[in-house]
Amino acid sequence: MKGNAKLRTHVVMPSELIDQIDRLVGKRKRSEFLVEAAKLELMRQDQRAALREAAGAWNDEDHPELRDGVEQWVRKLRDEAEDRFRRVTDSE
Repeated sequence: MKGNAKLRTHVVMPSELIDQIDRLVGKRKRSEFLVEAAKLELMRQDQRAALREAAGAWNDEDHPELRDGVEQWVRKLRDEAEDRFRRVTDSE
């Protein structure tokens, strides 16, 4: 199925959950809410899979600048940029 074609499906859910959804968005918006919730969860699952797949891609051997942690590396970059800025503005 392609594009924005829609199918009707039967989903079994606990009544308490349906009641909560209905209180939040109303019965007429239930399907829209469930579609958005499913999209968000699918995106989250895709992101988790990508993170698992990428785990270990950056190692200390290839990126020694990160050996002490990303926070220290970023701080060093910011300090260097600040030093360059001071040198440029002091020479004016």
